[in-house]
Amino acid sequence: MNGAAQQGFGYRARRTFTRLLVFFLIIGLGGVVVFLLSQLNARTFTLAPVDGQLVVMKGRMAPMGAVPYRPGDPRLADAYAPIPLEGQDVMALTMNKYTERDELDRALFPLLESLARPRINSEEPAKVEQGLYYLRRAEKLSGVTEEQRLTLQKLMTEVAFFQARQKLEDARKLVSDALVQLKLAAESQTRHARSAHQMLTVVTPPARELEEALRRAVHTLSGPQEAPPAQPVQSPPPAPTPTSPEGAPEGASPTPPVDSGVDSGTTP
Repeated sequence: MNGAAQQGFGYRARRTFTRLLVFFLIIGLGGVVVFLLSQLNARTFTLAPVDGQLVVMKGRMAPMGAVPYRPGDPRLADAYAPIPLEGQDVMALTMNKYTERDELDRALFPLLESLARPRINSEEPAKVEQGLYYLRRAEKLSGVTEEQRLTLQKLMTEVAFFQARQKLEDARKLVSDALVQLKLAAESQTRHARSAHQMLTVVTPPARELEEALRRAVHTLSGPQEAPPAQPVQSPPPAPTPTSPEGAPEGASPTPPVDSGVDSGTTP
């Protein structure tokens, strides 16, 4: 009787232990699955339209969910800041998930290009500056393809003229401001008045010439060039009428010789 009871207790103990082992094994496997899914989600990037902007979202350390991507590096923070949509169709971008940042970079580049290209082709300085802003953001995307990098270089060369013109205008303003400051210092009663006056004497003539050259380059030479006036088409002069060896016009009948009555060939 006691043996049967001990045998029944041992069976129940083994069964309970087996159940507990299976339970903890399932719990452990479930925890591993949740951890792996959380790691995968934490590495996933998505794009979401928020208040007219395209926001880069990064997965949380959880099986689901995402928050706006805010990297600690200021360079990356500028590259992945919200992008104004301005009527761009981004449906295809928002439907994809990007498991690597390089994939995200390759997806964002066409959007930045489409925003920059019409602006840098504009003649308005404000729009060109906006286009240059988008190009600078595209430069910070390290995962773009080689083809996209070549496209970016081509766009940067197209905007180089406007950058140079802006720098020349900035240089003109700096030269003008420096002359004004030197004049104020020269007319003051400070210990630098004499030095400022000497500097003005030396630099004023070339500085004025440089300022005028910069003004002409920015406001005259950089504008659209007028086409030279069309030259009137002159008709060719009439061809001269050809003449015969004797001077008579070609095609005219020769004049018969006049008989003078003297035989010039023989002596009578």
